[in-house]
Amino acid sequence: MRFFFICPLFFCINVVLSAQEHPPIQVYTSKDYKAETQNWSIFQDDRNYIYVANNEGLLEFNGADWHLYPSPNESILRSVHVIDGLIYTGCNGDFGYWKKDEQGKLDYTSLVKSLDLPLLEDEEFWNIINVEGYILFQSLKRIYIFNTLNESFKIIDSNAIIYKIFDVNGKIYYQNTKEGLFIIDKGEIKLVSNHPILLENRLVNVFPQNNNLLLETENDGFFIWDGQKLDKWAIPANNALEKLSVFRSIKLKDGSYMLGTRSNGIVHLTQDGEINFQIDVVNGLSNNTVHWIFEDAEQNIWLALENGINCINMSSPFHIYKDEKGKIGTIYTSILHNGNIYVGTNQGLFFKDYNSDSDFNTIETIQEAVWSLTEIDGVLFCGHDTGTSIVIDGTTKKVQGINQGAWNLKALRTDKNLILQGNYNGLYILHEVAGNWVLRNKIEGFDLSSRFFEYFDNEIFVSHEYKGIFRIKTDKDFRSVIEVTKDSIIDRELHSSLVGFNNDLLLGFKAGVFKYDTSQKAFIKDSVFSELFEADEYASGKLIPVKESNTLWAFSKRNLNYLSLSSLSGSQRIHRIPWSKALPRGLTGYENVSFLNDNKYLIGTSSGFTLLDLDKIKDKTYTIEINGVSVSTLKGEIHEIVEKDLIGEFDNELNNFSFNFNVVEFDKYLDTEYQYQLIGLQNEWSEWTSNPMTTFENLPYGSYTFKVRARIGNVITENEASYSFSINRPWLLSNTMIGAYVLFVILFSIIMHHIYKGYYRKQRERLLLRTKRELELKELENKQQLMRFNNDKLRQDIESKNRELGISTMSLIKKNEFLNTVKKELQHVDDPKKLKRVIKIIDNNLNNTDDWNLFEEAFNNADKDFLKKMKEQHPSLTSNDLRLCAYLRLNLSSKEIAPLLNISHRSVEVKRYRLRKKLQLEHEASLSDYILEI
Repeated sequence: MRFFFICPLFFCINVVLSAQEHPPIQVYTSKDYKAETQNWSIFQDDRNYIYVANNEGLLEFNGADWHLYPSPNESILRSVHVIDGLIYTGCNGDFGYWKKDEQGKLDYTSLVKSLDLPLLEDEEFWNIINVEGYILFQSLKRIYIFNTLNESFKIIDSNAIIYKIFDVNGKIYYQNTKEGLFIIDKGEIKLVSNHPILLENRLVNVFPQNNNLLLETENDGFFIWDGQKLDKWAIPANNALEKLSVFRSIKLKDGSYMLGTRSNGIVHLTQDGEINFQIDVVNGLSNNTVHWIFEDAEQNIWLALENGINCINMSSPFHIYKDEKGKIGTIYTSILHNGNIYVGTNQGLFFKDYNSDSDFNTIETIQEAVWSLTEIDGVLFCGHDTGTSIVIDGTTKKVQGINQGAWNLKALRTDKNLILQGNYNGLYILHEVAGNWVLRNKIEGFDLSSRFFEYFDNEIFVSHEYKGIFRIKTDKDFRSVIEVTKDSIIDRELHSSLVGFNNDLLLGFKAGVFKYDTSQKAFIKDSVFSELFEADEYASGKLIPVKESNTLWAFSKRNLNYLSLSSLSGSQRIHRIPWSKALPRGLTGYENVSFLNDNKYLIGTSSGFTLLDLDKIKDKTYTIEINGVSVSTLKGEIHEIVEKDLIGEFDNELNNFSFNFNVVEFDKYLDTEYQYQLIGLQNEWSEWTSNPMTTFENLPYGSYTFKVRARIGNVITENEASYSFSINRPWLLSNTMIGAYVLFVILFSIIMHHIYKGYYRKQRERLLLRTKRELELKELENKQQLMRFNNDKLRQDIESKNRELGISTMSLIKKNEFLNTVKKELQHVDDPKKLKRVIKIIDNNLNNTDDWNLFEEAFNNADKDFLKKMKEQHPSLTSNDLRLCAYLRLNLSSKEIAPLLNISHRSVEVKRYRLRKKLQLEHEASLSDYILEI
């Protein structure tokens, strides 16, 4: 197997990048603060509000909004200083102070005018210093000393330009460019030194140093004055400082120095005089000319620039390396190895000396995507798009035989001489031969891309984002696959990951973090690990173990989360670091974190990297305040609220309220969000918003309390700022109008009572009359109903009688038919005597008048008037004739009538004929019809 070694002199070139690691810089442009671009001085008050002297006036910044107070005489404001709650400023031809009025606005008072001070023509005031009850205003020709106790002034004149004045431990120094350095001691002017250097150079600042004075010049650096002689301060930065023109400088709270130049931005010096970093427009400043430097209460550095205002978060845990020109690209992996930082990106492999400010170098032999940098037993392996290489001091040696892209490499615990490698087309085994790592074999039987893999519980686990989790059992030599089992926990899960951490196998995806249980042969959700993925903030399932610090990292939408182990108990703890929207991010699914040293980490992004120092993450508390409330009518007429601590009472037409609120926080990478509620209208908290104001329009009358709180990163403010107010009822609902409404209602009620009383009386009379008629009609209806009921009853009775008559008739018919039949049969009996006796009994029964009487009674019940009518109409009819008429009335046939009369069918016809004659019917008339019609 052939190896090649690449010499760094031929294959490493220096990449000149347009960025370096620097703390976060918040840039405020003239569009942000809505004033002129040029700024001259900066100071901070007790509330941590920032005040800036601008060409157009005084700027006030509360962390959320800028407010401009125009210059009192329309000249450029050159200086600002906050003393005892008053904001002192100096400009052309005037100086004085600003004080908040009842509305919270600043009002200006001119000391020049109020004390009638005689100023020089076109005199401008560049510096303001406060010392032991005295305030000094410095122009280029004079120093005005204002006694705040008796409001008296003392003026110090100079025959040469007074460039700057300096406060050194309560003592005031200034430089006369013709005569040297002076001190104001107990009201007297004393020469400190007229050394030629002080006559030839303008002083930028004077600092105390070990009972000596450290003098800083514009172009020649630092000198030490011990009271007798002036010597150069021997520091490493001397050569660099002599090439710069320094205009402003301050000594920071940590003892280091911040220098502001005329054309090279700022330079940070350590206490020992070494340049820590330099930042200019290339690195993030909005301008290279620094007019003023100020360190605020949170150790942020504020710069008043020729163009804009910048705030540098010196105490921020984040330092940013931004690849402005795209020389590096998106970082996929990084590692600190043998004093060098290596970063693998989509554009190749780069490295630099960790302990120097040198630029990154590129390694020409790897100019494709680099997926992993892994150190195994002191050897740095690089997995990239065309295979695997070994990195040695910025050079590379490729492992021969691997022509497929390599994702990652992991040492096998079972054999230290073997390395398991995941490639685009499966799994490979590397082994060491004579001190060199070479390809041994590809594990046959598994050809899927193996980006995430682990050797665990004597099996190889592979996670494929589109195909799921596979458990692979191989032979003892890792040459071929014996069995492949697919786990059912996930099938297709983009941005998932599989990692080993502290002897556990972890699977991360949007459902949480699952730990492999060897007894159940399954992944079980782990509640502690799953806290790395916040349910509402899930962004990626990528888990990043960092073995050097024994931590496990994961990204969410708002936070960078990591799990650490307690050094005492070994218990697991989840930490959340706010990850601002302004912070650069890496490619989703390819997030990476690497340990550097001293609790510092490198986080790869799409445009460089971010350095995170965990030691600089401090627990802070914040408060929120309502800094402005305005009320307007529907026409837009605005009325400012004065005392926000009192309950406001407003006329009904003033029902549009706007609230401005803020948290005084200047960290660029801490997102401040607000949440509010208006009790009386909106009792639920609103959604979180970054807008530091809200408006409620056209509120109805009533009492309200507005509450607001803020979230800075993950910290909720200690307090909830509130403002209570009430909106009066409209004039039409005032007490006077309500009394008028009541009186009107009473009078109206009385009038309407009389009207309705008469109306209802007539209505009642009409109602009584109508009711009477309705009762009569109802009574008539009842009678008719009763008649109908009676008729129905009679009809039912008739029907019942008819049924009885029919039954009786049929009974007679059946009985007579039976008796006749028996009679006929008896006539054939041989004994005549006995026969005659029986026949006589039968004849008696056939001619039984009781049957007829029973029939007649039933017939009369059913049709009681028929026989009567027949007798009346035809008096000649006999009882037998009436009997025949009754049978005919029942619509019986001659055959049915014969048994009833105990005669033959022929005899019935004869009787019918005789009856027709008695009834005097026409020949063609029907007897039956006549009988039925009566």
